[in-house]
Amino acid sequence: MFAINGVAADGGPRNCDTRLHIRCECRLRQRTARQPAKRWIRATSGLADKFDLAKPRQLLNGMQAIVRLVLTQKARDASAGLRTAGYVTGYRGSPIATLENAFARAGARVTDADILFQPAINEDLAATAIWGSQQAELRGEGRFDGVFAVWYGKGPGVDRSGDAFRHANHAGTSRHGGVVALMGDDHTCESSTSAHQSEFAFVDAMIPVLSPADVQDVLDLGIIGFALSRYAGVWVGLKCVKDTIESTAVVDATIDRVHVRLPEPSEFAMPADGLNIRLGDTPLAKEARLHAAKRDAVLAFARANGLDRIIFDGGSSARIGIVASGKAYADTRQALDLLGIDDARAADLGIRLYKVAMTWPLEPEGIRRFAAGLDLVIVVEEKRSLIETQIKEQLYHAPERPAVIGKRDQDGAWLFPAAGALDPLMIARAIGLQIAASLGHDESGGSDEIARDDDRSADRVSDSARHLAQRLAALDAIEQRRSALPPPATERRAYFCAGCPHNTSTRIPEGTRAYAGIGCHYMVQWMDRDTEGFTQMGGEGANWIGEAPFSTRRHVYQNIGDGTYVHSGSLAMRAAIASGVTMTFKLLYNDAVAMTGGQHLDGGMTVAQMAAQLAGEGASRIVVVTDEPQRYRRGALPAGVDVHARSDLDRVQRDLARVDGVTVLIYDQTCAAEKRRRRRRGTAPDPARRVAINHLVCEGCGD
Repeated sequence: MFAINGVAADGGPRNCDTRLHIRCECRLRQRTARQPAKRWIRATSGLADKFDLAKPRQLLNGMQAIVRLVLTQKARDASAGLRTAGYVTGYRGSPIATLENAFARAGARVTDADILFQPAINEDLAATAIWGSQQAELRGEGRFDGVFAVWYGKGPGVDRSGDAFRHANHAGTSRHGGVVALMGDDHTCESSTSAHQSEFAFVDAMIPVLSPADVQDVLDLGIIGFALSRYAGVWVGLKCVKDTIESTAVVDATIDRVHVRLPEPSEFAMPADGLNIRLGDTPLAKEARLHAAKRDAVLAFARANGLDRIIFDGGSSARIGIVASGKAYADTRQALDLLGIDDARAADLGIRLYKVAMTWPLEPEGIRRFAAGLDLVIVVEEKRSLIETQIKEQLYHAPERPAVIGKRDQDGAWLFPAAGALDPLMIARAIGLQIAASLGHDESGGSDEIARDDDRSADRVSDSARHLAQRLAALDAIEQRRSALPPPATERRAYFCAGCPHNTSTRIPEGTRAYAGIGCHYMVQWMDRDTEGFTQMGGEGANWIGEAPFSTRRHVYQNIGDGTYVHSGSLAMRAAIASGVTMTFKLLYNDAVAMTGGQHLDGGMTVAQMAAQLAGEGASRIVVVTDEPQRYRRGALPAGVDVHARSDLDRVQRDLARVDGVTVLIYDQTCAAEKRRRRRRGTAPDPARRVAINHLVCEGCGD
């Protein structure tokens, strides 16, 4: 078990949901034997304190915890006599959209620690850059002993980076470097075009996955991730969902809080040449090392540090085991609170709880110890089953095999559906019914199966069974009331901000058709603007390449954001030009990555640079439409590029639709939200104020 200040780490519950109107009897469990008494956080604690390593107890959100993580790793290396550097790169996206802002606010603390934060233009190039960071000292030209690196990106970025991940993980990490990859997953598709579960992409690349349950875990498992990456020569994934990475908590950020133990030679025989990145490696040698040694090294490291652990064992006659990880573990703790099950009642009812920190590869010896003597194992996990399938595989040849359920129950009915997300109430009802069935209680709370050969009294078990039945009845009543609620009378869908350039730029002439793109302008699909259909980020327009030869329509419009253009969309525009289709790209230049917090456009490409690039690609015609045409002086744009005021938008679009081939309309107007931010910061002028008097209602009062 990895140790926290010399004491084994445990898992505490989250606060229960008071909206359920149940006295949950949540008990604050002492996290460690040495935890100091609770004290108030000073009201004077400021942003600078969050990144001050001399002040270990801090109120941090998940993004700030990542900044603190790399600073802590640098300090730990310095204490070990290593002169290392840090490298953080990736591409923004929910739920880790504001990581760049967190690093910007850390300021000199990051740069003074030799940590380079460098946002990339897309995720796969960022992954390739991190691959390069692990080679810095290979040829004797390194300025540091090693470079520890952090990659970040959301689910679609994980998908598009698969080839880079595979190559980089096969190559390995440096001995004093290491890589932690933050995979931002949007399980409920709240800010995405598809729901994501990135673990399977990492499994396919054979990258171990750690799953934190709270902000404290983000820090602790991040340190574990770097140590594991260095030891086994692999990348390590850190799953980030909004419930953990966007939450805030008081954490213990002591530099030496996590004590890492490397496996003894008797636990894993490290090859003489190690497992780290090297020169002259061959593809088949990398593959053999990954399968024959690195995976075993990962499992040995997990065993040595007790990454997966039994939270409570259910007494000497435990019969039901519950397994959960990450956000699902936190929800399960709250679900048990809703059922009134604490450590004592768990012992009475024979319930054992197992917290998994490394969801892949699942450490088998810990699972076998956990499952010993159990009749039933319940696996609680969101989306597709990852832990459940591994448990079934590992216990298949065990002499005593408990039944294992998760996605579906014993009868094949859905227990924890793969679609959507889980919540504590859903988990509580599912777990409660399974426990009740194992006890054999009737609806009145009686129990047909109480006596067991252990030290629990029948009275205590019967009392716990009745208590459970009462809680289940209360939860069922809540669910019935919730199900009986009428649907909302009206639905207010998201819309563009006041002053948003997309309000105008996404309009098209009557009788024409357009495709949406990734970004805020995606919302145009539920507006009355004849825009329907979209592609993945960077695929804008490529769908028309395949549709056009089989369609009676000659021309379409395709919206594409400036951020998408720089990220990967320029390649799709090149493909459209090469294919010979007729279409108009509406390149919406709003001078900010508005959807993720208003970050600056990576690379800083200007309208003139984009126009020149597209002219070089062979666009038939390029036009700029802007709210400030006076900004474009003669000669500011490539020859043949015209500038029009936004009042000419409809006419310009009709003209472009008559031109064969690919035409481009660059709509230049700054994001309204970003413009307001810049005005508050004093980096943009305030507009002139005007007073409008409605003479029909004005009474001439003089006010």
